[in-house]
Amino acid sequence: MHCSPLPSVMYWYIISNVAIQYGISGTTAKGIAGSVERAVADGSLGPEAALPPVRRLADDLGVSPGTVAAAYKELRRRGIVVTRGRGGTVVAPAPAVASRRPPKVPEGLRDLSGGHPDPALLPALVPPSRLSPGARSHRSTPRLARLEDAARDWMGADGVPVEHVTFAHGALDLIGRLLSVELRPGDAVAMEDPGYHHLLDLITALGLRIVPVAVDDEGVRPEALRGALRAGVRAVVCSPRAQNPFGGCFSVARRDALVDVLQDGPDVLVVENDHASAVAAAPLHSLTASGMTRWVHVRTVSKFLGTDLRWAAAACDETTLARHDGRLLLTSGWVSHLLQETVHGLLTDAATRALVARAQETYEERRGALLRELDARGIPACGASGMNLWVPVQDESAVVNGLRSHGWWVAAGARFRSSSAPGVRVSVAELEPADGARLASDFAAVLGESEATYGG
Repeated sequence: MHCSPLPSVMYWYIISNVAIQYGISGTTAKGIAGSVERAVADGSLGPEAALPPVRRLADDLGVSPGTVAAAYKELRRRGIVVTRGRGGTVVAPAPAVASRRPPKVPEGLRDLSGGHPDPALLPALVPPSRLSPGARSHRSTPRLARLEDAARDWMGADGVPVEHVTFAHGALDLIGRLLSVELRPGDAVAMEDPGYHHLLDLITALGLRIVPVAVDDEGVRPEALRGALRAGVRAVVCSPRAQNPFGGCFSVARRDALVDVLQDGPDVLVVENDHASAVAAAPLHSLTASGMTRWVHVRTVSKFLGTDLRWAAAACDETTLARHDGRLLLTSGWVSHLLQETVHGLLTDAATRALVARAQETYEERRGALLRELDARGIPACGASGMNLWVPVQDESAVVNGLRSHGWWVAAGARFRSSSAPGVRVSVAELEPADGARLASDFAAVLGESEATYGG
């Protein structure tokens, strides 16, 4: 039996003056969508690459325009492509099948791009002495009672309501699970701009629509949040302190202003991501104690206990708890009790608490030192809390490459931004004050090489 090959056509797109060829094939909407998805996944179709107009592709493949339109609709629903009016249909900046990973750090450079904690300020991870005794019903008791009590003490000390508490495999796991239960593809989510790039990619991967909200040194700006509510967002994701990458933290006045704005959206789910908590070097002024209907406050330990501890605690309203735990029960079921034992041992260990306190002081000192050194050279930067600084620039690539020539590797801001102005993120966790002075001098030199290009 002879099988005829599926219709396939070749197209070209241009990136950085380089012509790249890719093919699209298929005779059904599912087949065409799958062909485009494979091309995106293997890199043949890069972010922002334009897809052919519907009628042109339909003629080339010998199918109806409705078939191609249905394929493009499915690709949009899944966050692989976006449509820009007269600009046509293009591959999403962060397609759901190819999450934006940071570029590999060139050999020999000092890496200030990752946002990771200083390994010297993390406790030694020692597995619990008692392993899980044989088979038992973890689903009936998914959370260790003693760790649940410790989590309540931890969050409750900062004024977070802790009547309902749950666990997850990290903040992204919890937020992704909640949004997939609460929202449907096409729904809008208010996201910080600039904001944490993995969260931005997660929203896209879920087929949701990002509505950017501007931030400053005090976190989300009230007027920007009000605009997002008017645009119909169904959820808000924000950081009360150590905002990544800007470093903002809620003041009492900012918290109160945001609470006032959120009264206009009583059914909107508010997700408060307190990812750096114990090492943020800023007090928590949480939105959650204001009597909101739908809310969740989530904390992780990876920034101060260890990046391999993929555990998060969350306090939330009763409805959110039921929806999260119901979906968790149907998927992974529970968070490993071995992991819970390890986290409990560290959270309640006096020596570890002392080390975490020292880490907070150290990160604050390093962040403050670099801010002062940059300011002394006339370079504005933002970083009121946490481990990162955001430095506004006119040309991200030029600054990144310029600092590379001086031996530094920083993160270009493009992957953190939706519509905000350019900048670069500098992680200070391992940057001693003396090194900060050298970095600031090199930064000034890079900016000074061509003021017209780089800006002041």
